[in-house]
Amino acid sequence: MHLLGSRVMLKHLFGSTATRETIRFYFIGRASIGIQNRDSYDYTHLLERCRSSSCLKKIHAQIVIGGFEQNPFLAAKLVGAYGDYGAPDMGDARKVFDRLSDRDVFLWNVMIRGYANLGPFEEALNVYHHMRLSCVSANRYTFPFVLKACGAMKCVKRGKVIHAHVVKLAFDLDLYVGNALLAFYAKCGAIEMSRVVFGEIPRKDIVSWNSMISGYTSNGYAGEAIKLFRAMVQEHNFMPDNATLVGILPACAQAAAIHIGFWIHTYIMKSGMEVNAFLASGLISIYGNCGHVKIARDVFNQVCDKNIVVWNAMIRCYGMHGHTDEALNMFSKVVELGIGPDGLMFLCVLSTCSHAGLVSKGWEIFHSMEAYGIQKTEEHYACMVDLLGRARLLDEAARLIETMPIPAGKHVYGALLGASRVHNNIELAEKAAEKLFVLDPDNAGWYILLAKMYEDAGRWQDVARARKLVKEKEIRKPTGCSSVEIESFHHTFGVQDESHPCAQEIFETLRSLEGMEDEELVMTYM
Repeated sequence: MHLLGSRVMLKHLFGSTATRETIRFYFIGRASIGIQNRDSYDYTHLLERCRSSSCLKKIHAQIVIGGFEQNPFLAAKLVGAYGDYGAPDMGDARKVFDRLSDRDVFLWNVMIRGYANLGPFEEALNVYHHMRLSCVSANRYTFPFVLKACGAMKCVKRGKVIHAHVVKLAFDLDLYVGNALLAFYAKCGAIEMSRVVFGEIPRKDIVSWNSMISGYTSNGYAGEAIKLFRAMVQEHNFMPDNATLVGILPACAQAAAIHIGFWIHTYIMKSGMEVNAFLASGLISIYGNCGHVKIARDVFNQVCDKNIVVWNAMIRCYGMHGHTDEALNMFSKVVELGIGPDGLMFLCVLSTCSHAGLVSKGWEIFHSMEAYGIQKTEEHYACMVDLLGRARLLDEAARLIETMPIPAGKHVYGALLGASRVHNNIELAEKAAEKLFVLDPDNAGWYILLAKMYEDAGRWQDVARARKLVKEKEIRKPTGCSSVEIESFHHTFGVQDESHPCAQEIFETLRSLEGMEDEELVMTYM
């Protein structure tokens, strides 16, 4: 191949990215290292050692000049390398893919994986669709990538179609595919389907358990996550790994399951597991939610490489327990270290100021957000409304809402309604409630809160009107329940709840206790 022809080919392949320096490298390499004697295995080794986009383009050009552009195995390696080190839009990888005339299932999988990892996720599904039209049969490695793309888009409908393909091709009992299905449904919030898939996996591995525990946790089913964690360790003899603990710790913090938190902390120390930022933040949250501030600080001090997540967890712990000075000092320390606070940290600090009644400090921190490049969200404005409301500055809170550069949502008006209830400002409460009935019409709490204000004011007709709205709209208030921890087990129950397996014994014991109280009362007056 003469020089001009090779130059044209490289320009056609890379477009404007084929610079003189890049082209010169190839022809020097061709002359000096015997490129004509290389085979596909040589290029495979080169691609495995490649760690940059510029190096990748040079090897790609050598592959083209060497006449290996149509080698399916080498093309798959090249597509995978572009997915790892190339442009974020997968453009260069797609050029290699489109120019190949003979594509096997491995190459299709590599292309789908690239889009599933980098996006656009829709394109991963498009490639999968074209793969089926090309009569290339998917294998057990195809579906996890496709399901990952569906999960990233939160597209349950299309994921269910892929699930049907899985069943049709008899991959539904495959562990690798089953774990991917489980994770997909959990990411989309379809936790019931996740549990069905989990139950159908014949031989579960640690990934199966981790995915199900994490799915329960991320969807707000803390109690179910804890039950599954106990079953995994005690009944099935799986020892938790780092991913297990990262998944279960937030559930323990949410449920304030301090005994399991102690067990996990002890297990980490005995197993010699490194307390990284994710484990540390989880432990700090558990101890913080259970009131063990000193232990939370000890965990914080033991982390060598503290990231923003760890700092946020500790600041939140201090703030929720009234240690205002410690929380604000820690915020100042973050700024001094040049870490750069994020939006969540500002929420934690603003909440601290709100509970401590530090209006001036709260305004100062709120106005400083722009200096750190943090965009104010509705949650930040809601924090400020709550701060002003607690300080009886309701008119100032209302003015802040009117001047918001973004639409005020249910969090902002909810904070205003709560403050109006505390300070008995019915007029402002009605305005906030009117907005909430539109923004969050199915939340019974807003109607009930307004009705209670009317009751306190003796406005019985308005009370009846508010309760009538709840009835007409068929809005149901979530059933209240209590929870008690006995020997590391959480028992949840409601009023007259007969769902517990020992319900009969419980009610008999309660009746006997009531009888004992009646006897003591009689003896008191004798």
